[in-house]
Formats: sequence, C-alpha cells, structure tokens
Amino acid sequence: QVQLVESGGGLVQTGGSLRLSCAASGRTFNSVTLAWFRQAPGRDRDFVAAISWNGGSRYYADSVKGRFIISRDNAKNTLSLQMHSLKPEDTALYYCAARGTFGSRSEADFAVWGQGTQVTVSS
Repeated sequence: QVQLVESGGGLVQTGGSLRLSCAASGRTFNSVTLAWFRQAPGRDRDFVAAISWNGGSRYYADSVKGRFIISRDNAKNTLSLQMHSLKPEDTALYYCAARGTFGSRSEADFAVWGQGTQVTVSS
C-alpha cells in the first residue's frame, strides 16, 4: 500500500514559482501512475498533471500546460510539481494521488491520496 505526504505549499505572488513535493512510502510506488490534483474553495477537485510509472510519459490540464512540470524520482520515492508563472486562479489545496489509470484525468481512477498542501497566489 502506498502512503503519500505532500509538502512545499505556501503563499506566493502572481508570477512567482513554487515546487511541491510528495513523499511516498510503500513497495508499489515505482510501478504506479502518479498525479497531482487541486481543489479550490467551493469547487470540485480538478486534475492538474500525471506521470507514468517510469516518468516516460506525462500529461497536463490545459490550464497549467507550459507553466507546470511534473516529475518523479523512483529511487527517492518522490513526486514533484514545479510551478511557474503562478496566477491567483492557481490558488487551491494540491493533492498527490497514486495508483491511477494512466491517461485518466478522473479522481475516481486514483486509489491513494495525500492530505494536501495549500498553495495561495496573491494578486
């Protein structure tokens, strides 16, 4: 069973950058798809980005494409999300998720979740 703990959130100004990390435990980490989702107040949890088990394939939500980069280090059991050119609309609680179906953008397809880390972008 994979367990996930996010970190790296915080307050940043519009145009700034942040790097989120997700530390994973569990022997199956290296064999599963990983993803980031986010949830703004009063909204559903939305897909942000996902990466295949070996890091060879990635896909992004249109709203973050070109600004965010998802990566993973299987040797260190970590997932990262590098965020650039942040906008106020990026403000949300960011979650990492595991064991998803590669290609999916639905939270229903991901079985394991972290507790989230808050990102706030001031205007």
